[in-house]
Amino acid sequence: MSEVKLSTEGIRYIALFESLTGARARDCFEDMENNRLVFVVKSGDMGLAIGKGGDRINRVKKAIGKHVEVIEHSEDPVEFVKNAFHPVSIKNVSIAEKDDKRIAYVEVLTKEKGLAIGRDGKNIEKIKKLSARHHNIDDVIIQ
Repeated sequence: MSEVKLSTEGIRYIALFESLTGARARDCFEDMENNRLVFVVKSGDMGLAIGKGGDRINRVKKAIGKHVEVIEHSEDPVEFVKNAFHPVSIKNVSIAEKDDKRIAYVEVLTKEKGLAIGRDGKNIEKIKKLSARHHNIDDVIIQ
C-alpha cells in the first residue's frame, strides 16, 4: 500500500467534508480540469458521506462550490478498483505484474465502456490516479 500525500488545500477539504458529513475521509483528490473533488472515504462510511437522499453530499457540494464524488476505500486493490468505477457494472478485475508494473485489467459491459472511460477520458484518468495513490497500480486497462 502506498502512502497518500495531501496538500494543505486537500487537508482543508477533508476537514470540511468530515465536519459536514461525519464520514472519515482517507484522501482528497482535486481534479482542476473538471472542477471536481474526489474523496476516498473509510470502508463502511459511504452511506454516512452521502446521507439520506444525498443531503450530506449536497451540503458539501454547496459549501465547496465544486462537483464532489465519493469512493469507498478498500484494502483489497480489486475491490478498490470496482468501487472507483461505480456506477459502472464490472464483470471482472484482475491485477497482473508486467515488466515491473502493476496493471489492473477491468472487464466492463460493452454498453457501459463509454461511461467507464468518461468524456475526454476523465473517469479512467481519475481511477488511474487513485489506484496509483492507494495501491501502487501503474495502469488501469478497460477490456
